[in-house]
Amino acid sequence: MRANTSISLLAVGHACVDIYQGAVAALIPFFVAERDYDYAVASGIVLTASLLSSVVQPVFGALTDRWAMPWLLPISTLLGGVGIALSGLSGSYGLTLFFVAISGIGVAAYHPESARVARLAGRGSHRAMSWFSLGGNIGFAFAPLMVSAAIGHGSLRWTPVLVLPALVGAALYVPVLRMLAQRRADTLKTLAPGGADDVVSFVKLSLAVVFRSVVFTGLSTFISLYAQQRMQGGTTAGTVALFLLFLGGAVGSVLGGYLANRYDRVRVSRWSYLLSVAAVTGVIYTPGPAMFLFVALTSTGLYVPFSLQVTLGQDYLPSRIGTASGITLGLTVSIGGLISPVLGHLADSTTLKTALTPLIAMPALSWFLFRTLPEPSAPEFPEGTATAALVPAAARKGRRRTA
Repeated sequence: MRANTSISLLAVGHACVDIYQGAVAALIPFFVAERDYDYAVASGIVLTASLLSSVVQPVFGALTDRWAMPWLLPISTLLGGVGIALSGLSGSYGLTLFFVAISGIGVAAYHPESARVARLAGRGSHRAMSWFSLGGNIGFAFAPLMVSAAIGHGSLRWTPVLVLPALVGAALYVPVLRMLAQRRADTLKTLAPGGADDVVSFVKLSLAVVFRSVVFTGLSTFISLYAQQRMQGGTTAGTVALFLLFLGGAVGSVLGGYLANRYDRVRVSRWSYLLSVAAVTGVIYTPGPAMFLFVALTSTGLYVPFSLQVTLGQDYLPSRIGTASGITLGLTVSIGGLISPVLGHLADSTTLKTALTPLIAMPALSWFLFRTLPEPSAPEFPEGTATAALVPAAARKGRRRTA
């Protein structure tokens, strides 16, 4: 199977999984309307999914470092879909939390192994990883549309329809798993490129990802309300602002891969975060329709480094690629989501404009951290042996001792 075909399948599968990350928040208005949940109870559903992903995703990353588990791709995809599909069938709040938790476990289990497989299928190409990341962004953005189409004119009893993307995604991974099985002989003969772990740089990178997550999550939570206040355009202004925030993310993901092929990843990320400082300032303080332009620039600037940070983390921790993927894709991103209640409380106490102003400092902090990061040497993946690094570090050490 050609590398482009593999990446395309992985990207579409990634979209099918990340639909269920966005579906949790998209279901909240329906839970509130149909079950009379108050905002505190409803937010508990989102918090359950966010906290669970924060804890479980790095755990699965560590496990995939020890044992290769490509079979997790279809299994975790199905788990993510089944949990959301069942969440609307019971009126019990406890069961709703349970099924959302099941979906969260599936999403958390998916990302570390999928990021490793995507890196290898693309033979270390930054552009390939950017397309894989784009799939996830598209899935997240389409989640509200799918939820609305499935149950918008009915009731929560229609949530089983939402399992369909999971079935599609799981089916797409069958040829990918066959490709891995066919190359298993090469995998056993060839050792993956290695190197010394740079833990200090990885910690700095993780902090930069946290700051990026804080600003993006804060804006995605409140940009719709803020646009309505500033533009006095009702829900239309808010919808346009949110759409541009998601659209800019899709553009930035692909642009980051192209730029990294011409310049190094650290330099591209520094430029992007510097642009984001100005763009976030424009979102908060620029009057009139120009605000929409700055929303798009902010999203693009924040997403250019997104896939680059994943591969940087893998290169800083070459002996623990699964752990690196789990942290950069899971823990650090979810931590950013925990700041939203703080911003909401600040907005209640002052104004929404005042609450959003501290977000300007977040990309500046990421820029500062990237100024201290080195550009690591990316491993080379010889033609026909790209799946070698699927063998976990512990297993490779064991084969060396046997030899």
